[in-house]
Amino acid sequence: MDEGSRMWMVTCTAPVNIAVIKYWGKRDEELILPINSSLSVTLHQDQLKSTTTVAASRDFKEDRIWLNGKEENINHPRLQTCLREIRRLARKRRTSGDGNSNTLSLHHKVHICSVNNFPTAAGLASSAAGYACLVYALAKLHGLEGELSEIARQGSGSACRSMYGGFVQWMMGVKEDGSDSIAQQIEPETHWSELRVLILVVSAEQKPIGSTAGMQTSVKTSPLLKYRTEIVPERMKEMIDAIKRQDFETFGQLTMKDSNQFHATCLDTFPPIIYLNDISKRIINLVHRYNTHFGETRVAYTFDAGPNAVIYVREQHVDEFVEVVKHYFPPEENGEQFLKGLPVNSVSVSEHLKSSIQMDSIKSGIQYIINTQVGPGPQLIQDANLHLLGEDGFPKQ
Repeated sequence: MDEGSRMWMVTCTAPVNIAVIKYWGKRDEELILPINSSLSVTLHQDQLKSTTTVAASRDFKEDRIWLNGKEENINHPRLQTCLREIRRLARKRRTSGDGNSNTLSLHHKVHICSVNNFPTAAGLASSAAGYACLVYALAKLHGLEGELSEIARQGSGSACRSMYGGFVQWMMGVKEDGSDSIAQQIEPETHWSELRVLILVVSAEQKPIGSTAGMQTSVKTSPLLKYRTEIVPERMKEMIDAIKRQDFETFGQLTMKDSNQFHATCLDTFPPIIYLNDISKRIINLVHRYNTHFGETRVAYTFDAGPNAVIYVREQHVDEFVEVVKHYFPPEENGEQFLKGLPVNSVSVSEHLKSSIQMDSIKSGIQYIINTQVGPGPQLIQDANLHLLGEDGFPKQ
């Protein structure tokens, strides 16, 4: 707390998560309750994260929010839900005499400033990281501990999974009030240390159809979505088992099959929703040809609601597969840095492998690659110099 200006301030970071068993479709739009359970991998914040600073002061006239440098409407229903639920929880803890909650007045208005270090709304789970970060920061501001994924879920469904590191399931739950529709960590980020994640950024543009609108149309019109809800429970069990056993063959195949079925459901929606583009389809083709050459699943793709590919691969195969991607999708000579994140060693691709893949190369089909790994859940930033808001409670210029 800054005593001079009577201001409380905290800064937190939260991760992106990428689902390997997808969430698509709600049974309750307001509470954001899904029609099936889902499972994701939390990515490391060294490469991808949301950072949020929240300040509270008696001097603030109203709640305000700035996202990636631009002031946004604080009255967005989902933002309001998160603010309301955190304040309600703080009030409840305070009246029950919980020693953890601090003395910050619940009547103080808040200023929120948030930035992503990756493209927002391009199918890279930006809303998940953003809402997880907001809820975590607000909770820290009010001195709240414990289960928060139920609140994060009401901001953005998949945000509940970004409240934990490692491998996380979002249980669909059965209760009408949504109190059992929460996230749960299956294994921590240390569990499968050789697993790596490559994000192949095909397009950083905002997707044409947002997830919320897309889901609503699918629920109304797709018979395949109804079938999907019947097979996901068994798929969840198989995926959890594969993760616990570090069985990449099963993990990879289930990941690709579930991604394909999700996009088939989008195509089965009327009018159809098409998130994949020609480059996305070529990446799918490349992965299958690469795996076929070795007679095993060495790499696995998944695509969220956008054209960017997320590739799961074990550490020992990263260098070669990146080289293969560069061969078939040569980067721009003078473009931005093509490889970002964890270092990748340059290796040669055998002629035997190239002749086995047999694909034409497409220049600059992929803008850049981010090499990352499984990471932890939200973090509290101790360094006050990293606050996004200045001493006046407004974004630093």
